[in-house]
Amino acid sequence: MRALFSVRTVAGQFFILMLGIVVLLDAAAVVALVVQGRRDSMSAARTQSLSVAQTFAHAPGVAAALDSKDPTAVLQPRAEEIRQSTGVEYVVVAGSNGIRYTHRDLALIGKKIPGPYKEALDGEAVTRTVSASRGRSVASAVPVERRDGSVAGLVAVGIKVEAVNRLAYPSVPLTIGAGVTALALTTVGATLVGRRLSRQTRGLGPAEITRMYEHHDAVLHAVREGVLIIGPDHRLLLVNDEARRLLDLPPDAEGRAVTDLGLAAGTAELLASGQVATDELRPAGDRLLAVNLRPTEERGGQPGMVATLRDTTELRALTGRAETVRERLTLLYRAGALIGTTLDVTTTAQELADVAAPGFADCVTVDLSDSVLRGEEPHPPTGDTLDLRRTAVSGAVEGHPFYPAGRVIGYLPASTDGLGTGVGHTWIVSDLAASRQWREADPEKAVRVIEEGYHSLLSVPFRARGVILGVANFWRAGNEEPFDLDDLSFAEELVARAAVSVDNARRYTREHQMAVTLQRSLLPRGLPEQNALDVAYRYLPAQAGVGGDWFDVIPLSGARVALVVGDVVGHGLHAAATMGRLRTTVLNFSTLDLAPDELLGHLDELVVRMDQDEGSGGAAITGATCLYAIYDAVSGRCTVARAGHPGPALVLPDGTVSFPEIPAGLPLGIGGMPFEMTELEVPEGSRLVLYTDGLVERRDRDIDDGLEMLRRSLADRDRTPEETCDDVLDAMLPSRPGDDVALLVARTRTLDPSRRAQWEVPRDPAAVAGVRKQAIRWLSDQGLDEEGFVTELILSELVTNAIRYGSEPIKVRLLHDRSLICEVSDCSSTSPHLRYAATTDEGGRGLFLVAQFAQRWGARYTDRGKVIWSEQALGGPPPTAEWPL
Repeated sequence: MRALFSVRTVAGQFFILMLGIVVLLDAAAVVALVVQGRRDSMSAARTQSLSVAQTFAHAPGVAAALDSKDPTAVLQPRAEEIRQSTGVEYVVVAGSNGIRYTHRDLALIGKKIPGPYKEALDGEAVTRTVSASRGRSVASAVPVERRDGSVAGLVAVGIKVEAVNRLAYPSVPLTIGAGVTALALTTVGATLVGRRLSRQTRGLGPAEITRMYEHHDAVLHAVREGVLIIGPDHRLLLVNDEARRLLDLPPDAEGRAVTDLGLAAGTAELLASGQVATDELRPAGDRLLAVNLRPTEERGGQPGMVATLRDTTELRALTGRAETVRERLTLLYRAGALIGTTLDVTTTAQELADVAAPGFADCVTVDLSDSVLRGEEPHPPTGDTLDLRRTAVSGAVEGHPFYPAGRVIGYLPASTDGLGTGVGHTWIVSDLAASRQWREADPEKAVRVIEEGYHSLLSVPFRARGVILGVANFWRAGNEEPFDLDDLSFAEELVARAAVSVDNARRYTREHQMAVTLQRSLLPRGLPEQNALDVAYRYLPAQAGVGGDWFDVIPLSGARVALVVGDVVGHGLHAAATMGRLRTTVLNFSTLDLAPDELLGHLDELVVRMDQDEGSGGAAITGATCLYAIYDAVSGRCTVARAGHPGPALVLPDGTVSFPEIPAGLPLGIGGMPFEMTELEVPEGSRLVLYTDGLVERRDRDIDDGLEMLRRSLADRDRTPEETCDDVLDAMLPSRPGDDVALLVARTRTLDPSRRAQWEVPRDPAAVAGVRKQAIRWLSDQGLDEEGFVTELILSELVTNAIRYGSEPIKVRLLHDRSLICEVSDCSSTSPHLRYAATTDEGGRGLFLVAQFAQRWGARYTDRGKVIWSEQALGGPPPTAEWPL
């Protein structure tokens, strides 16, 4: 007990600390309960006073009594009855002028009521703590309202604060008693714990215990044998630094079961057995340990075992060779899993270098032929050197003496970086400093290599199908052991495996480049000249290979331009070839000036026939989507139709982005359903954005999220089409896409009204002369006087044909764009034909003259008939023609 109550011992300090904490907690609990009790009592008093006041104020007859001649006679008895039955301090009824009509002290009746009751007279209930004639009280005032809503007076009810506080006093003794009881129980518990602690510390103070621990720790960790103390439950209780090093134990080893420490199975089983052992040999990582086990309870200690460990360096030499073999097998296994994960030559070379360094060599360099990197067949050297490009470097620190990646190296029969691979021999240099042949090849570079600590070299050529692809060089510096014959056989096996992967990647690169070349040749190489749209485009091939996405910009007659975006399902040469066929077909159909829905209908029939022709041969069925839009720079309208393709985005000049509702239609090749066309109003300066699904749809992203991202990337800022393409790709495709992406952005322009003219022509041959005069006058205003003769001739022939063979209304339109466009329309669907007239024919020469003098001409059909048009080049010499006789 003396040790228990002494502040010099750990037990005494613990007892005093626990006692002080309990006293403070009890005092805080008493104060908190009293304060909380008073707070709850005040809240109950406010509620009670307000409830009594509201009940009295709303009682029948109170408002009438206030308006009577003697309110006191009626209300005083009722107020006293309420006060006595509810136990409140007072119940006061006052008129609207604040004069009391009732009070428990009759002397105060007729006097003005004190306190902040102005809100009650204004029609609001109020609760306050006020100073009244009988002391401080909690008072509530409630207005008494007449039937018309006016205030006849008020009712005030109060409860004294002293009475409220008395409600909390009864809980104080109970709280203090509970605190004393808790203090007594805690004192008893602290005494028992203190006595146990005193027995365990043997009455020692903190200084003595600290000194003993320091002595114990110094002795335990100073010995050169590993020491472990294991409890009866096979958990590690104590371990010294030498044991941690020998067994490579984790920092939190103490307290864990010896079987959960990641030790070798035999070592963990021996330590957990609890049996006496003497110099038992057990493996631990790369060491072989002699283990001794003895029980700790023989001399009165606690139950358990003490183990001592000793590193047997003599036996380590016997197991070293077997361990080396095991490491090499592990490294070959890792090489099989890590080399060749991609079909990229450079990546495969880097994987080989990363696997071999630092496990096998301190630095690895890989040099390959440029033809291999391009995917071509490597060629044997034609001279004394073989030029290889440094492709991968691994393990070398910054400032290393070797050539950097990308450098072309000319290999000699014996050079600083390896060997001449003209004959493809492996070269091993066990001691670089002693090798005269190696040093003479490049003396300056050899000195730098040796100064960096590299002392041994192993160069192995890459061979695949009897052809040398390059060289792998293995260098050692930190590892004091030079390369030997065992290392040579291992390196040849490692490089042989990597050479197969490099050759596969080379062949894939060749096929991929062939497909990309084919695809690029089938896509537009530039944009045609036209004034209707300012166009920019981007095409990104898929990471996995080429696909079937395409786009096109096709000038049409009448200052119109067609925009096309399509996508063939799948990847590879078949998809690229199919894309080329479809693009060529669209170009041919566009010369017929078909409406978008009609063009898609013809394209769908073609794809159906392609599937029928190829399906019999076992080829894959074609799947494709397409969007075809025609923008008219005269009307500012755009007609769009799509076959299963994502709809366009429309960016107005103010930055507003919308996705117009375009009927989707079925993908091409399904057949059976017509396509629908939609006409859009496109203000000048707007941007039409056409794209393929690879831009907005990915495996990890829903298409709706992709469309929302596209909307945000297009909104707000006014940008050129080139800037728009860059911003969209930066926002939508931060990395290389998994599918082809075609993006087409077109800013709209409209033809100036002053550069176009239109007249309606009556069906009278005499009207042709008037049309010629009007055309000459308009051409003069446009500064195109030199085009007058040819234009007169073309208009005469076209208008005459329309009057003779067409039907009203007949209209003439002239457009001054990049060329001079003449259009004659009528409501007939009769198709004109170019033919040679015989010498005896009176007609048949009109369209022949038009074809000779115009740059190009044609006919397109509308909902109301047809339009015959011609285009004349401006600024050049007039075309010559032979007049038929």
